[in-house]
Amino acid sequence: EGVGYTDKGYDGYGVMAAYPGAEGWCLANDLKPGSENGQLGFGFVLDRVLPAARRLTSLPLLMRIDSGHDALENRVRADDEELDFLIKWNPRKETAQDWLEQAEHMGHWTTWTYPRPGKRVATFSVFETRRWQGREVTHRRVMRVIERCIDPLGQWLLIPELEVEGWWTSLELADDLIIALYRDHATSEQFHSDKFAGSEFGQPQATRRGRAREGADQFKTDLDLERLPSGKFDTNTGIMALGGFVYNTLRWIGLEGLIGKHAPLRHPAKRRRLRTVMQELVYLAGKFYARGRAWWLRFGCHCPAFAAYRRVDERLRLVPG
Repeated sequence: EGVGYTDKGYDGYGVMAAYPGAEGWCLANDLKPGSENGQLGFGFVLDRVLPAARRLTSLPLLMRIDSGHDALENRVRADDEELDFLIKWNPRKETAQDWLEQAEHMGHWTTWTYPRPGKRVATFSVFETRRWQGREVTHRRVMRVIERCIDPLGQWLLIPELEVEGWWTSLELADDLIIALYRDHATSEQFHSDKFAGSEFGQPQATRRGRAREGADQFKTDLDLERLPSGKFDTNTGIMALGGFVYNTLRWIGLEGLIGKHAPLRHPAKRRRLRTVMQELVYLAGKFYARGRAWWLRFGCHCPAFAAYRRVDERLRLVPG
């Protein structure tokens, strides 16, 4: 129920996931029919996500979303709620050749860089005015056009390769800073891969292996939710909600127990994968027994993760209720 042909090229569901900050907390992981447009119903997701994010922090919020939600409606809503935004531009029917010509005609307003012989990059900003519900709105879009006449191996190309990208933004920062700020969007993709790939429902095993090489970390199965268990859409939605709760719980355990000098792992990190959290703390061997009218949890005298486990246990005891 609800399975359809997705934009990834296979039958499955769509997932609307939202993450605040750089720690990987999950605010939303809504399922939607696979054949449904990503923007359809996105406003209802914002109705729940934005108030939840504001309850978590008093700091200014930046809404950073990909090109699947390049809609004027989202930018206008961000303006109305005094919310900064950074949205990947969807070129649709516009060509890279047209934007290269515009970059050449803008003169000193365009910044040209030459990373290597045969490659030049143009960066500039444009302002577009459109009408929305009887009013005119103007938004800034940072553009980047790349022209390659020589490939990285030194081979000359008969026809230059052109690439164009754009980012809508309300931030008053330099063009290069806007591009660098959106580049960190890949961190949220890692959160999604750590959590689950619900959109793989119904995909054959051989196909998933082939796409794993193309899509890198899109098919992580740390929570064993690579394939949703039911044929009912509502049941799978409930499973996704429970998966989000477990995900946040394991994320908190990892931040409390596996980050810092008492962590059993040797290499430093800002966060740990869910599989690492489960292997180091959840699967930790111990003995639970009764003695002296009390229950005891006993670990080995050389248990490397005991200090991390005790830290998590002490923090949980401080939680009200």
